Amino acid sequence: MFDQELLLELQTYIENHLSFQILESVSFQKSEELQNIEIEDFIKIKRQPTFNQTLFRFIDKKGTTDSDIYKRAGIDRRHFSKIRSNPDYKPKKNTVIALALALELTKKETDKLLSSAGYSLSDSDTFDLIIQFCLEKKIYDFYHINQALDYFSLNPLI
Repeated sequence: MFDQELLLELQTYIENHLSFQILESVSFQKSEELQNIEIEDFIKIKRQPTFNQTLFRFIDKKGTTDSDIYKRAGIDRRHFSKIRSNPDYKPKKNTVIALALALELTKKETDKLLSSAGYSLSDSDTFDLIIQFCLEKKIYDFYHINQALDYFSLNPLI
């Protein structure tokens, strides 16, 4: 009844299912270990700097002033003051991008700043691709960036 081909197929089937069960068992054990870690400890280990902290580190690193950055980014003084004084404040994605461009950050630095605010640049969104292109080509002039966005019938950055 079982020819050689069917036996090989059966053997493969069993091996695949056994290895799946082993993997399932391993992930169940890992899950239990995670449950044993106190949530406060997990947060302490995983927590990254806030947007506020990340932004002001970049401003200090670039050796520029707050007013230069918020003016270049097209952000008013009151909004920037809100960012400075409230560590939990999360600005809109366009604001974060404008600040990254005003600081002339690299793509990697921009990703870090965006991530600290809970955002990222998507490879499936035209707006985000234009921003990524400008970052890679070191195009930081808002006029040129807005021209590129307009060309694709998108709203300007600022």
